[in-house]
Amino acid sequence: MVKRSSLDPLEEARARVKLRYAKAKPVHPGPGTIGTAAMRLTRKKLPQKAATLSRLKVEWTEIVGEQLARLCRPEKLSPAKGGRRLTLMVIPAASGLVQHQSEIIRQRVSVAAGGDITAIKILQGHFGPAPKVTKKGHIPLTPEQRDALIASAASIDDKKLRDALVSLGEAVLTAEPETPN
Repeated sequence: MVKRSSLDPLEEARARVKLRYAKAKPVHPGPGTIGTAAMRLTRKKLPQKAATLSRLKVEWTEIVGEQLARLCRPEKLSPAKGGRRLTLMVIPAASGLVQHQSEIIRQRVSVAAGGDITAIKILQGHFGPAPKVTKKGHIPLTPEQRDALIASAASIDDKKLRDALVSLGEAVLTAEPETPN
């Protein structure tokens, strides 16, 4: 006596194909990334004073770079599981790019903020132009200094070169010297 399946042969074939291509989930998800493990170990050693949102806004271009700074801005820092979550306002056309770069942004901001940014939330919206960065180090040039600068370049015959050197001299003389930290 031959026993037959209660299922239709066509359905059995479909089930076999499904099983052939189905992937099982691993029982143990495995270790996390090295960066996550390093953050867990160093979090206790880092200073407790974390970066504020206003500090992130001021240093945003230096943290993420000029290209990304034109596309997104930090909006909010909020508590999250194991750290804090940064909410970014992103231009809608660039949301895919920012989403793709979100792990790099998270790492850079986390380093700048003391190592506790664990997630990034992306909001699409429009924002105004980047805040203007004012030069702190502009010292006005006195008329005597300007006359001395022009007199020192007077012996140069080429007018364009002379004007360029005078402009360079003005820039050097009006720049505030950097103080070592």
